[in-house]
Amino acid sequence: MIAIVDYGMGNLRSVQKAFERINIPAIITSDRNQILNAKKIVLPGVGNFEKGMINLQTENLIGTLTEAVINRKLPILGICLGMQLMTEFSEEGSVNGFGWVKAKTKKFTLKDNTIKIPHMGWNNIRVVKYSPITWNISPDDLFYFVHSYYVTCEVQNDVLATTDYSGTFVSAFHKENIYGCQFHPEKSHDAGLKILKNFADL
Repeated sequence: MIAIVDYGMGNLRSVQKAFERINIPAIITSDRNQILNAKKIVLPGVGNFEKGMINLQTENLIGTLTEAVINRKLPILGICLGMQLMTEFSEEGSVNGFGWVKAKTKKFTLKDNTIKIPHMGWNNIRVVKYSPITWNISPDDLFYFVHSYYVTCEVQNDVLATTDYSGTFVSAFHKENIYGCQFHPEKSHDAGLKILKNFADL
């Protein structure tokens, strides 16, 4: 069973429905026991980093997720804000994240006035190292993005994929049992379902 973490931030049902389309059981939960007893965890998220950390604290999920991910080494996939929350710090609210990955979340600052923020719509990813969750992903596959902040990794080997948007940013990372993607696989049609299926098959 996959646990989709409910901390009041994000389109939880659309993530669950995406797993349903590939016949993978997934529950939406904030229950400590269900999270710790899951085979894998998804941390989705849409919205503000600071608000996300406050909600996680309020729901007593910070310790639960740290126990699951760091101590028990359960595979976890962070989606959009969920990926950013795994970093050490965000400029959005100037607050600390989980710090599971040596990375920071920064605001897009683009010199080209014709490039709009948020980065919204379809874009490619460039896979830069092997990872099981990007198996069978083609350079032509398109993924759906919507974000105004992006992740910078301090350890190059943690970078899984990059994307160009008036410059290059990290669109996915992978460190041990920790996976993150800035795009929304649940909104990315067949290409996104490949990512979710690969994660489920870990």
